Amino acid sequence: MANFKTALFDFDGVIVDTEPIYDIFWNAAGERYGLGIPDFADRIKGTTMPNIMETYFSAHTKEFQQKVWDEADAYESTMPLPLMPGSLEFLKLLRSEGVKMGLVTSSDQRKIDRAFEMYDMKDLFDTIVTADRITQGKPNPMCYRLAASDLDVAPAECLVFEDSFAGIQAGNSAGMRVIGLSTTNPAETLKDKVHDVIPNFEGMTFADYLQW
Repeated sequence: MANFKTALFDFDGVIVDTEPIYDIFWNAAGERYGLGIPDFADRIKGTTMPNIMETYFSAHTKEFQQKVWDEADAYESTMPLPLMPGSLEFLKLLRSEGVKMGLVTSSDQRKIDRAFEMYDMKDLFDTIVTADRITQGKPNPMCYRLAASDLDVAPAECLVFEDSFAGIQAGNSAGMRVIGLSTTNPAETLKDKVHDVIPNFEGMTFADYLQW
């Protein structure tokens, strides 16, 4: 069997086109909670809820923090999860070619379970790292290092697909090659941080993967 690099995928902004949907909720929430932070949603892209709580709500009471967490959970439980163009097809293509794959996301397991049921994706991944499995979220590289450990591969043998600055930093810090998707941030802001930039997976071939 050919020794292909392992593919590690972020979820939001990579497999599903949810970042604009999150923007609506978190920008409104930032105003509602009186944070006084313009474009609050942009500040927290790619980070976990514990990180958000620690960074932006640590001065608030535990009751207030729980209220924010519960509202976010309620929103996530019903929010749309539209696929990114070409993402499911690309995942299936890599699987058919024998590439090891992992999902590495700041989302929790409940959301991922819902997406897997919607799109029948569970069998496409050899490991799944959600926020429930880590103690330090992106930009810390813990999540990507854990995925590599799960699959018994060296970080240098991994290709990471990410859209957020926090996720890109996590992949780079883990010692992996990062492919940036300009789904959340403009391509020109990513190109000096990643190996290559793509708009999404539409039309991507296995030859593209081998080139990376």
